[in-house]
Amino acid sequence: MLPTDQQIEALHRKYAKTDEDFNLVYAHCQIIEATAMQLLDAKPIAGIDRQLVHIGCLLHDIGAYDVLEASKFVAGVKHGVIGEEILKKEGFPEAIWRFASHHTGVGLTEEDVKEQGLPIPVADYTANTDEERLIMYADKFHSKSNPPVEPPYFCTFEWFHDSVQKFGADKAAKLDALAELFGKPDLETLSEQFGHEIKGI
Repeated sequence: MLPTDQQIEALHRKYAKTDEDFNLVYAHCQIIEATAMQLLDAKPIAGIDRQLVHIGCLLHDIGAYDVLEASKFVAGVKHGVIGEEILKKEGFPEAIWRFASHHTGVGLTEEDVKEQGLPIPVADYTANTDEERLIMYADKFHSKSNPPVEPPYFCTFEWFHDSVQKFGADKAAKLDALAELFGKPDLETLSEQFGHEIKGI
């Protein structure tokens, strides 16, 4: 049984430490859902499970609450594996908990974890399905940022492309491949809908 939107919201409220944290993370998840659906509407992908994408978007950052201290992000890279453990504990199947641990960057490999000295278990965290790839990709276009110093914002493809190159040319190539598969979102429409500015224009 897939969770309802009401059950997903209740789960966010369960793990959020404050109303401010809930509003920040849950709103981000809703924005990523809107971004993913906009991409699918503009460029449908055969065989993709839209309901699974919907649920995955709303749950992908459930672990973010544990890396928020006084509404500021600390050790943010851990939030994916934390989210995986939360969703496992809550009884969700692998098809759902993988969205939490497999959406960071453009996919973390075992080598990435080792070479960057990341504080997470050494494992492969790359996306393996179109649903996982779409959520990982859509997530790149919106930043929760570092409140309260900087409010959340949308990121252009070009802005993120430039920022990801510092992790290697292969990362930029992976982002290009995702753009080829899914297209690019209409950020102006999303910005108007959610009231967040666009960085990189």
